[in-house]
Amino acid sequence: MNTTAPSLMPGQLLARGVCRHMLSHGFVTVEELVPARGLRVDVMALGPKGEIWVIECKSSRADFTSDNKWQGYLEWCDRYFWAVDASFPTELLPEGSGLMIADSYDAEIMRMGPEDKLAPARRKVMVQKFATHAARRLHGFRDPGVAAFIDGSGG
Repeated sequence: MNTTAPSLMPGQLLARGVCRHMLSHGFVTVEELVPARGLRVDVMALGPKGEIWVIECKSSRADFTSDNKWQGYLEWCDRYFWAVDASFPTELLPEGSGLMIADSYDAEIMRMGPEDKLAPARRKVMVQKFATHAARRLHGFRDPGVAAFIDGSGG
């Protein structure tokens, strides 16, 4: 039986710190949620009042410059953030978006993303996707044999 934890990629380490930080604000999080075909957000956070934030984790300049889909995430959240480490050249990041400085243990909100509230129907869809994604992840964790049925389901 292999008891070693899998190695996490730099972006996954940032996501871990972001998720930990969001807990301190009363948010729950999921990673790698698919809001629509062709999109996959790094972290989606659901707040205590039903607010939905998307946080994209960028581990390097190349990681950021190769991302040409991020604007497609804006219509799926109330606030949008970038999460980068302390050495990232933040001047590359677009103005008008939130900023978190993160590491694998925590994060700090440096700039609040502007609020653009989702329409009630879109919010309902996203909360349903969030719940389904979280339940599938938990099911896969509790019953690894079912992972083949869960992976690729788009949720």
